[in-house]
Amino acid sequence: MAHDVAALAMELEDMAEADHRSAVRANSDDPAEQLAWRRLTARHGDRLGEIMDEFGWPTAELVGEVAARAAWLIAQHADRQLDVQRRALHLMQQEVSAGSASPRELAFLCDRTLVNEGRKQVYGTQIAGVKDGVPIPWPCEEPERMNELRAEVGIEPFDEYVAKFSLA
Repeated sequence: MAHDVAALAMELEDMAEADHRSAVRANSDDPAEQLAWRRLTARHGDRLGEIMDEFGWPTAELVGEVAARAAWLIAQHADRQLDVQRRALHLMQQEVSAGSASPRELAFLCDRTLVNEGRKQVYGTQIAGVKDGVPIPWPCEEPERMNELRAEVGIEPFDEYVAKFSLA
């Protein structure tokens, strides 16, 4: 089992690295680049589904911090595989409750899944677009409580968060 876990950690890290290398394709004007991104994220989503079948959620305790974060990234980018995102969200919620996963990462995955389902997000982590150089979040369930909810899971206030992406 130890060898399996070490191999799993390496596989997750390799997938995240491939994801990082290809992420520019996601917003490319070239349909072939976009298709390559979709194929990559779909392949990774399928594999994450198999990993969850065998191991449950790959926690830092199981696979190490880097590989656990890689698993979250793969789930986060499985946008056209809502079944994978929902399952990852469910398993991750259990691990956060047990103190074995990051509430901050869970919040991002929660918002991403809600937006992909066509629903309002909770934490304002998903950006719909940019207006006058300012990033605009997808609609939130409780916009007036957004920063309070963000603080509870260790996410900086919305204005600080978007300042990192600001085009001004």
